Amino acid sequence: MNQPQVGATDNTSADQPGKGMAADIAEQPGVYADVLDHGAAEIARIAAIIAERRPRSIVFTARGTSDHAALYAAYLTEIRLGLPASLASPSVVTVYDARPDWSDSLVIAVSQSGGSPDLAQVVAAARASGALTLAVTNNPDSRLAGEAELHLDVRAGHERAVAATKTYTAELLTLLLLIEGIRTGTGRLDAAEATAIGKLPELASGVLATTGAAELAGRYRFASRFVTTGRGYAYPTARETALKLMETSYLPSLAFSGADLLHGPLAMTDPGVPVLAVVGSGPGGHAMWNVLTQLGKQRADVVVVGAADVPGQTARLATPAVDERFAALLDILPLQQLALHLAIERGENPDAPRGLKKVTETV
Repeated sequence: MNQPQVGATDNTSADQPGKGMAADIAEQPGVYADVLDHGAAEIARIAAIIAERRPRSIVFTARGTSDHAALYAAYLTEIRLGLPASLASPSVVTVYDARPDWSDSLVIAVSQSGGSPDLAQVVAAARASGALTLAVTNNPDSRLAGEAELHLDVRAGHERAVAATKTYTAELLTLLLLIEGIRTGTGRLDAAEATAIGKLPELASGVLATTGAAELAGRYRFASRFVTTGRGYAYPTARETALKLMETSYLPSLAFSGADLLHGPLAMTDPGVPVLAVVGSGPGGHAMWNVLTQLGKQRADVVVVGAADVPGQTARLATPAVDERFAALLDILPLQQLALHLAIERGENPDAPRGLKKVTETV
């Protein structure tokens, strides 16, 4: 039975740093399989309800890691559904006491714990304005789930480490199935889509078994900062990677869209600043080639995450060549491992980052 985590973690002892995070990372192929085997029917039901309501736009609200999952879903919404998508700022409601008119919108709140009061207030305000509201959480009994008209459980189960890993990818998969289900209008996936998505658990197992993240962590043990970058569906992966590095190793890590990187921040890259570049096999990946060319001119230390080698790269964390929508669920895996091993190399315990707890309550 799924047991969502809503309180303190059972972090491992100081002599086993990273054991909890390593276990969470390793469980992700099984989480994918569980969502597909036991959660897909409910996702399809919710998708069909949403399709029938025909929202004119989709508004997402989230914090932290879940904000990156929401950004991924925003790309899906605009590309696959052709609907405008946005990310609402909770402070508009909670700090400024404004009440936007979301009456023709679907408002989706994404939260692992469902315990942050500000997200619940946004959903309540959206529902009062006439919006259709959906909570996507790892805790069906949370306040957020209760505030929304609809709820989806991401089925990630208990997460041991404070830094989120399997809850993030479970959110990605749930949102992918939801958006694709809305696109068909019936909630059910096209046969080709279902077949391709059904391969994700096996592909994820292969990625986790073959990455060189531990060796790469040794190389960057003394790095003082990182830059992460990607375009399109890969951009949320870049942002989530930066967050994981900051949470677990306390390393300043700046995430940029590949396009934004060229608008100024490129100047700070040099051989002493590692760049983690997520390069997919589709349009977003192709759009990264100019970025990589410019990084090469800067003699930047570039680690590519993707299916193909890139001229001038320092190293590559290999992932399969798949549709960019699905790559988001695979490319993050070796980067989670890199964050884990880098923290351990630096003498930190990624299971229990200083000053952080699993549920962060913001208002």
